[in-house]
Amino acid sequence: MKKAQPVSARRRSLLLAASAALAAPLAVHAQAGEDIVIGGSIPMTGVFAFAGIGINAGIADYVKIVNDAGGIKGRKLRYVPEDTGYKVDASVAAFKKITSQNKVNLYYGDSTGFAKTINPELDRNGQILMAGASFATELNDPAKYPNQFLVGPDYTEMFGILLKHIAKEKPGAKVAFVYSDSEFGRDPIEASEAMAKKLGLSVPVKLMTPPGSVDVSTEVIKLRRANPDYTIFHGYILAPIPEFVQQGKQMGMTSQWMGTFWTMDSSTVMKMGDAGDGFMGVMPYRYYYDTSAKAPMLDKIRQLRPEYQSTAYTQGFLTAMLFTEAAKRTLDAGKPLDGKNLKAALNSIKNFDTGGLIGVPITIKGNSIPVGRVYKADMKAQKMVAASDWISLEN
Repeated sequence: MKKAQPVSARRRSLLLAASAALAAPLAVHAQAGEDIVIGGSIPMTGVFAFAGIGINAGIADYVKIVNDAGGIKGRKLRYVPEDTGYKVDASVAAFKKITSQNKVNLYYGDSTGFAKTINPELDRNGQILMAGASFATELNDPAKYPNQFLVGPDYTEMFGILLKHIAKEKPGAKVAFVYSDSEFGRDPIEASEAMAKKLGLSVPVKLMTPPGSVDVSTEVIKLRRANPDYTIFHGYILAPIPEFVQQGKQMGMTSQWMGTFWTMDSSTVMKMGDAGDGFMGVMPYRYYYDTSAKAPMLDKIRQLRPEYQSTAYTQGFLTAMLFTEAAKRTLDAGKPLDGKNLKAALNSIKNFDTGGLIGVPITIKGNSIPVGRVYKADMKAQKMVAASDWISLEN
């Protein structure tokens, strides 16, 4: 019996060593099989719900497409959203809740306010790459916001795309800026005025109004006096743009009226009625119903959702696509999924095909995608139709 003891002890140590050897790859395998989590502060209620509902559906649909195809290197995507009501404190609370309960590497934020508030936490945490609903120029700064990016051009770049189009269509044109008295509204004005001058355009008048429905009759008189060839509205969703357009047309103004992203959803522009016929603006993506060119990803969206989907939906869908591409490239390089590696992978994207959601291949150098197209409202067809080629500010 005594002689058998060392053998049993040796066997036990051999078994333990074998178990440890087996456990190591199993632990790695378990880690490899972990879900890749996309968290989201999504405004499903409140003033921005019209966009939040679309954004939520867009992210969820792309996650389903990826998972149905087997995920990323055998790992599934998991989307964990919380409603924020478009309030910064609720967005921060949602972020804390989601990140405390899940290992989050990708996050969608609902506003500029949230993006700025949470930025120190993203820097401290170091594990998360974030995008969101904001196109604020301030966020387009890789040094200050190293773990964030914009899914399109920033607001100043949107003005740049419109101004580039104007300079080509009517050299030396007079352009009026009408914007809301909000951080959103004021964002691109100063830099865009300088760019207009650089392009040989003049800005004879800049008018600021409160956002939403207000009496604009005094401002319309000032606008008429300036007699601009083009008027760009920014910092509004809809009101008071229709009031400006209707009153301006009644006073005999022949200005071409224009808007930026959050005004330019098809359903928003169509609410302008007859006054909105010919209304133009910048859009970084193709509209849901655009069949003018090959767009396999739009075909897939139309199969998934046969009814019209907003440009907010497309923005959410494309965000999830770029998140996925950044995660895939990071894993392909054998690197851990942290904020720095995910952002470096995102910035390695060159001439990337979005499946036709954006009409040209995209390259992401900094924190934005400075590409867009000018579209025009055709009220008879109840559609937005292309009024320019794709315009890139990198060219």
